[in-house]
Amino acid sequence: MKVLVLLAETDHFARWEAADADHRARVVADFQAFDAAVRARGAVLGGEALAPTGGARTVRAGADAASRPVTDGPYAETAEQLGGFYLIEVDDLDAAVEVARLLPREYDVEVREVVDEAF
Repeated sequence: MKVLVLLAETDHFARWEAADADHRARVVADFQAFDAAVRARGAVLGGEALAPTGGARTVRAGADAASRPVTDGPYAETAEQLGGFYLIEVDDLDAAVEVARLLPREYDVEVREVVDEAF
């Protein structure tokens, strides 16, 4: 099963900039533990850290392509910022939740099954 793992943290980018070397080393170790646990159960299909929200653009709903407004910034106005994601393949959602618990404790982690649809 393919699973999207989204990582969000309040004031993510400011907190990372303010983090000392020990904190950063622990976070990197947590990511490495997650990666190893996923690979033991399946595969990491992709994953990336995201740039700060200031450069984001959101395409809003509209009647057609030409009428859809584009706004500066992320989809939601919130202190929580999406900092990155993984696309993993594991046996089931329980396995995905198990490995997601290894991610840095500062993050709220959303684990969501990917729908395999052919378009």
